[in-house]
Amino acid sequence: MPQQKDIVRIAIQMPGALPQLIQLDQKKPLSAVIKEVCDSWNLPGPENYALQYDGVQMYITESNRLDIKNGCILRLTKAPGRCADDLHKGIQSSDGGVRCDSLKELASVSRDVTFAQEFINLDGHNLLVKIVEDSRESNQIMTHTLTSFTELMDHGIVSWENLSAVFIKKVLNIAGFVNSSSTDVSMQQVSLDILENMVLSSRQLFLQVKQEVTMERLVAHLQVANQQIQTKAMALLMALLQAAEDADRQEMFAFLNKKNVRQYIYKDIILSSSPVQDEMAHHLYVLQSVTLNHLETRMRTPLDCYCQEQRDALHGLRQAAFETDSENSLSNERRRSLCAKEFKKLGFSNNSNPGQDLVRTPPGLLALDTMFYFATRYPDAYSRFVLENSSREDKHECPFARSSIQLTLILCEILRIGDPPSETGSSFHPIFFSQDRLLEELFCVCIQLLNKTWKEMRATQEDFDKVMQVVKEQITRTLASKPTSLELFKNKVNALNYSEILKLRQTERLHQEETLAPPVLELKERLKPELLELIRQQRLNRLCQGTMFRKISSRRRQDKLWYCRLSPNHKMLHYGDVEEDAENPAIETLQDKIPVADIKGLLTGKDCPHMKENKGKQTKEVLDLAFSITYDVEECSLNFIAPSRTDFCLWTDGLSVLLGRDMSSESMRSELEILLSMEIKLRLLDLENVPIPDSAPAVPKPPSNYHFCYDFSQTEQ
Repeated sequence: MPQQKDIVRIAIQMPGALPQLIQLDQKKPLSAVIKEVCDSWNLPGPENYALQYDGVQMYITESNRLDIKNGCILRLTKAPGRCADDLHKGIQSSDGGVRCDSLKELASVSRDVTFAQEFINLDGHNLLVKIVEDSRESNQIMTHTLTSFTELMDHGIVSWENLSAVFIKKVLNIAGFVNSSSTDVSMQQVSLDILENMVLSSRQLFLQVKQEVTMERLVAHLQVANQQIQTKAMALLMALLQAAEDADRQEMFAFLNKKNVRQYIYKDIILSSSPVQDEMAHHLYVLQSVTLNHLETRMRTPLDCYCQEQRDALHGLRQAAFETDSENSLSNERRRSLCAKEFKKLGFSNNSNPGQDLVRTPPGLLALDTMFYFATRYPDAYSRFVLENSSREDKHECPFARSSIQLTLILCEILRIGDPPSETGSSFHPIFFSQDRLLEELFCVCIQLLNKTWKEMRATQEDFDKVMQVVKEQITRTLASKPTSLELFKNKVNALNYSEILKLRQTERLHQEETLAPPVLELKERLKPELLELIRQQRLNRLCQGTMFRKISSRRRQDKLWYCRLSPNHKMLHYGDVEEDAENPAIETLQDKIPVADIKGLLTGKDCPHMKENKGKQTKEVLDLAFSITYDVEECSLNFIAPSRTDFCLWTDGLSVLLGRDMSSESMRSELEILLSMEIKLRLLDLENVPIPDSAPAVPKPPSNYHFCYDFSQTEQ
């Protein structure tokens, strides 16, 4: 008796027969299952049949049968060996229509590895090669032949290296590299695909293809109107670039730059009205990766202190920032001391030997390259950065060299310099195709951004790592928005200041906690009145306890103390002078009182009468703690200066409640947010790890009748 876990309930169909619903026992041999199905339909020779997924050219085998799930629909069809034999005969038929139909079907079924193995066992792939070499067939038949050949070779059963020179020449001719005669577009696409696979399969085939494929003709293929040809030509170009040695690759890059291929891609592909297709996006990503990776050598090379060129670049940074006219008249010792002082101002940690700062790899020499590019390309901005930080206090200065080295490393990480392109990657930066020297130009924008962020954060040397984290986040977020030009990147990244980063982090944290989901926001709104009432009661209870205030005389001398508290019935405000050692005086000891009903208004800050009397003499701290209540008539007021900001918030909120107004203090907002957060988390405990939908599920339509309800009245009778 088979176990329930080994049983799969499926349907099997065949043209011209009623479908069968069976329980497939995964432990039973597949041949036995097929025999039972054939017996049910009275089909002889079960060995000539096999199962496929419905609508998919994929045979069910012993190795993949466990992928069958409950509810799958399978199709009984010809066995792969029988199918391969029929198609092998069909493509050799003297009837052109039969050959065409057979090759068309072959192009479809060759995607399945089981069939491909059977067809190759019949030497079918060599038969296809002969058809291409003879090239006597129509364009349609040739297209199906090339497509079938590509699908068969993709399984890796046969090596690409076994191809003849005649076949390669024919494919090159079809692709349009041997002569410029017009070729069928579909044939060109498949032939370009075959050439790409050949280049990537072996070094020998790469050399053969490279010898025949001129860059001039390949660039011409990139500039055609047909998007499919563009995409396949780009794929071949990427294959050639990836397979080439460094010297050949640099030569190819030089040719592409000469032909302005990057600008063409930027204007006619990236900025075109039609979106970039996934396959083209992958090729653009590879082009970006391969191009940027030529910087890897500089990134992995440390500075050589004995290299005169590198030493000159270091001193060039110093000379571009500081006046050096009188340097020649100084003694060697004095010159060394001056250089060390200026290198320290530039932000080098090892000011006596700044080259030591560039020994770490990465970023190695690439950091020196970016600094030198900034100093020579934008000398005014460079001088302003260095001199501005030189004039700050030591602990607040932003070290240019140290920041530049770390920023270069961050840009290398973001642009993935040195990482080989992924086979599935498709995320490219449009800005790359608008700039010839993307890394250097990004550095020039971002080093100025770093200085701006440093000032916004009021950073010191201890905050260096925090600043760099924020700058990295600013760059990453801006590049993620896919800016199409350096100017657009510059505007966006500068608008994303430190306060915006903090807001985004807070919003993302709330989203992560699902506190911004529409149902949660609706729940918050429902909870607010109850929690606000709780805060109101707390404020009134606090007023009933009372607070001790200090009187400030006109001579700015602190003298007497007084106490104020609300009566338990919330109808009277009692106050009076007290001694300093008095703690929580009884309400009967407070001589004066004001009926709450007589209170007309609440004033704060500089609007208070006692602040107006001493206008211009009170500090901001006192102004922030001052509040007054007006009662009876406008001339009468009771003036307060709270002992702390907390007491100020408690009393102004409490008095607002007594006056029937909304509380508005920052303390109330903070407490409400805390209470809401706690209440929401408690309410959502049972929904942990359950995604909350943005909207409520749709209410289904009522049933057409209610006959499914049980009629209890008949039972009672």
